[in-house]
Amino acid sequence: MTELTRQNLEDILLGAVILGAGGGGDIREGMALIDRCLAAGKTFDLVSVDDVPDDALICTPYLLGAISPMTPEEEQLYAGLAPTDQHPMLQAYVEFQNHLGQEFYGTTACELGGSNTAAAFFPAAMNGHKIIDADPAGRAVPEITHSTYYLAGLPAAPIYAVNQFGESFLIDKVKDDQRAETLVRALCQVSRNDIAAIDHALPMRDLRGVLIPGTISKAMKLGEVWRESLASKGNPASAVAVAGKGAIVFEGVVEHVTYKTDRGFTVGQIDIVAPSGETMRISVKNENMACWLDGAVYATVPDLICLFDTDSGAPIANPDCCAEQTIAVVILPAPKQFLTDEGLSIFGPKYAGIDAVFRTPLLTQLETGAV
Repeated sequence: MTELTRQNLEDILLGAVILGAGGGGDIREGMALIDRCLAAGKTFDLVSVDDVPDDALICTPYLLGAISPMTPEEEQLYAGLAPTDQHPMLQAYVEFQNHLGQEFYGTTACELGGSNTAAAFFPAAMNGHKIIDADPAGRAVPEITHSTYYLAGLPAAPIYAVNQFGESFLIDKVKDDQRAETLVRALCQVSRNDIAAIDHALPMRDLRGVLIPGTISKAMKLGEVWRESLASKGNPASAVAVAGKGAIVFEGVVEHVTYKTDRGFTVGQIDIVAPSGETMRISVKNENMACWLDGAVYATVPDLICLFDTDSGAPIANPDCCAEQTIAVVILPAPKQFLTDEGLSIFGPKYAGIDAVFRTPLLTQLETGAV
């Protein structure tokens, strides 16, 4: 077991922003949760999958919703509803344990991202429980179905959700993970596009071999690489590309960007122009889904399309990309679990709206010796 320092935690969330590929939430929200725990004298205890007892009950807490701001018209729908003092995730965690009649041993993040990774750390630390060095996605993903849980056929239900108004919801039975996504997303849409949920409450014996091990440590390493490169006045995007076995594939200036909320997702498009006149267009559905180079498909999920501000070196999460920003586009390789036929069928080019066979541009980079 490793007790994480605040620097470790900051590195983890920075690495999670990178591996979030545009999604996974705002790191400022994530660090606020971390600092809230530290201010309360809590510790963050990271344990490897191998060190967790088989009968230990593990759960997956996460925040679900759109990541673009609400319009004034949308805000009017919640006039007269005041947020509660208690954080929805802490309410969900305690009430879910009471419902199950069993205490959790620890949590695993549903994905890697600036706020969603912290969202899993938060209730564990506040309750003296462990953080598992693993997750079921290895990156940020738009939907519950984009996980090794789904690929392994593990049940999401029972699912416990709480919104910022203190309203709680128990989904005791659900047909499958696709229905789970639909139901929780619907609750989110009537909860100011933001809801805290916990699912996959299962003993470790069921999760062993399903969770992707070491992903929190991987995020911490990438965060360290980014921080050290920035401190030495290096090129953080390049340093991360090398450490993550990826490549910088495009650099340019954002010419046009749009974001909007659609059915509980932030969707949009980012257009970047290189000094040479080449263009790259990136489609967004919370995460960066696909990119086109001069109109031809270049990369798609499950590969990670990661954006960095070349002036500050900072990784960019949606919806923070803006016009006239200088951008480096880094492609990092997909978790191998999504590269099977079944994995690509749920989170590949087709999901990104592209009728094409998945082929990573990193193969070209490797063939030319660029990586």
